[in-house]
Amino acid sequence: MKKKIALVTGGFSGEAVISYQSADNILQHLDRELFDVYKIDIQEKGWFYTDQQQSCQTVNRADFSITENGSRVHFDKALMCIHGTPGEDGKLPAYFELIGLPFTGCDASVSALTMNKRNTVAVVAAAGIRVAKSCLAFKDQEVDMEAILSLPFPVIVKPNDNGSSIGMSKIMEPDPEKLKAALDQAFRYSGQVLVEAFIKGREFTIGVMRDATQTIVTLPMTEVVLKQGRELFDFEAKYNGETGEITPAEASAEITAQVACEAKKVYQTLGCKGIVRIDFIYHESEAYPYMLEVNTVPGQTKESLIPKQVAAKGWTLKDFYTELILAK
Repeated sequence: MKKKIALVTGGFSGEAVISYQSADNILQHLDRELFDVYKIDIQEKGWFYTDQQQSCQTVNRADFSITENGSRVHFDKALMCIHGTPGEDGKLPAYFELIGLPFTGCDASVSALTMNKRNTVAVVAAAGIRVAKSCLAFKDQEVDMEAILSLPFPVIVKPNDNGSSIGMSKIMEPDPEKLKAALDQAFRYSGQVLVEAFIKGREFTIGVMRDATQTIVTLPMTEVVLKQGRELFDFEAKYNGETGEITPAEASAEITAQVACEAKKVYQTLGCKGIVRIDFIYHESEAYPYMLEVNTVPGQTKESLIPKQVAAKGWTLKDFYTELILAK
């Protein structure tokens, strides 16, 4: 019998537009011989499903069920496709855990942890994984500008609990006015802002997951190369074609092995599940990768990196998504 899968998309943040694109791409590659798929749109104004007759209905939040052709549909699993809140920050996973509905990806506690960049780097640093020096600023508290100015410059200023690099800035020198402007911009998207020392080096990002045997495996990593004139791998660079992406990365066997090893260590340290994407900077002078952040619901659009890494691995997206859905 086919499994009934809720493809959960939308969300409450500016990343919702990417969630919809990811869901549309996933829909094209799901195995319809194995799964009956229902796209569930979660918005701040409500949770909705549009049936085959194009009639929009509200999802029953008591058990996350819907009605199709007069019959009640209860899902076997939810396929998570919400970038940002409430999917990537643990809120929706917590709801699914409470009602007992299996779902793809990290559990609620891990999702909440990894959405907070500062907490994530603190946990992985304790496990011996290298991270950049940083300071955390709060919107409702006086900013410790002295501590920020003591960081090595340039610095990256970004929302602490948002994704897709929205609201990010790069400040080249310890200028209080420029820092304040960058902080104000980041505070538009979050009540917490992370100021992080910029590490000069090559930027790599790598997908990590568990296979059917529960072994942690990595996908071929991507090197992100910014086009001339771009300073940051921010939202516009990611989704407006302003980066050069090399998949698989043209890196030595030693660098490739180092990044893959650190990625597996991060995945295991945090207790991740499903597919995650981990970003690194390979420090040029130290010849070692520094972890930047963890994405527990990585993009699945046609332009996203995970589908490209899956292809480089020699897998089809159909088989990849089947593996994710059937994994325990």
